[in-house]
Amino acid sequence: QVQLVESGGGLVQAGGSLRLSCAASGRTFRNYAMGWFRQAPGKEREFVASISWRGGITSNADSVKGRFTISRDNAKNTVSLQMNSLKPEDTAVYYCAASRSGTSALRMYEYDYWGQGTQVTVSS
Repeated sequence: QVQLVESGGGLVQAGGSLRLSCAASGRTFRNYAMGWFRQAPGKEREFVASISWRGGITSNADSVKGRFTISRDNAKNTVSLQMNSLKPEDTAVYYCAASRSGTSALRMYEYDYWGQGTQVTVSS
């Protein structure tokens, strides 16, 4: 069992930066691939970024490439999402998720545990 708690969301102007963090419970955290997804009002939840269990493989959605960076610290049981050059279209609730697959997973169904989400709002 893994419990995930996101933090770091908030209100920022376009062009600004935010860093989201996800704290995971459980000694098996290092065995899980981790991902970030987001859901904007009226839209489906979508993939943002993922990282393999060792951190050696990362994937990013085309919409965030070059702006967002995912990283993890297995010693601290945390995964982070550094978001730069934010745009109003990045406004959404951001969710942290854990996948038993251990690899860099891109699909929602590949994830077994989810956090409650943290709101990110980017003003124009």
